Amino acid sequence: MYLLLVCLGGTLGGMARFFLSGFVARRVGETFPWGTMVVNVSGAFAIGVIAHAVARDAMPAIWAFAVTGCLGCYTTVSSFSLQTLALAREGEWLRAGGNMVLSVFLSLGGVALGFAAASLLIGGGTL
Repeated sequence: MYLLLVCLGGTLGGMARFFLSGFVARRVGETFPWGTMVVNVSGAFAIGVIAHAVARDAMPAIWAFAVTGCLGCYTTVSSFSLQTLALAREGEWLRAGGNMVLSVFLSLGGVALGFAAASLLIGGGTL
């Protein structure tokens, strides 16, 4: 049952990533990987919300579908890594470094904000 939930979540997460990343890239341009950044930060926010929501009750089905499946396919450290390497290989050291720093701090901030938002809406819970 959990495998099916992971597969269904992964399908939705992968499609969401494809469309949002492409949308952002078309709007902002591709000289910096903004599409991947938006996906990873919004995914970090979402996992913060979900982590808070399921911290109160053990909900392995929700975790399997939403976190392992959906967000596992939605966010991507592999694209981040490849795009950062490409920037570095092209001599774009400032952009490569900026991508690393922004990705880490914005994603960490996204998790914290998501958890805090869920705490306000749902109440209680600590990470």
